[in-house]
Amino acid sequence: MISMVEVKHATDATFDELVLKNEKPVVVDFWAAWCGPCRMVSPELEKLAEKYEGSIEVIKVDVDANPAVSQAFNILSLPTIAFFQPGKQPMGVVGFRPLEQLELHFGLAQYATETQES
Repeated sequence: MISMVEVKHATDATFDELVLKNEKPVVVDFWAAWCGPCRMVSPELEKLAEKYEGSIEVIKVDVDANPAVSQAFNILSLPTIAFFQPGKQPMGVVGFRPLEQLELHFGLAQYATETQES
């Protein structure tokens, strides 16, 4: 049985609620339908969402459909993956990164909930 965690999609209207006001840390994938590397990142983020289910939210933002959010965070290159932690400045990386690199870059190990699985 494959448990697929649903990756939510934020819009200009829902970004504040889903990301900025979230009590959990949030990994945001800024992507576009025409972006090849964005399609490569998608499965990595699904793995991340599954691995950290319950402790980290993963949210996608289509930059073409939601220009206000992209402008607010100065998203100029795609894909940009940003990590928002409550009360801290977001940090981001540009381009394709496998799950392991994202974990290292954003320091996600502290959020691992692997004890729940056993």
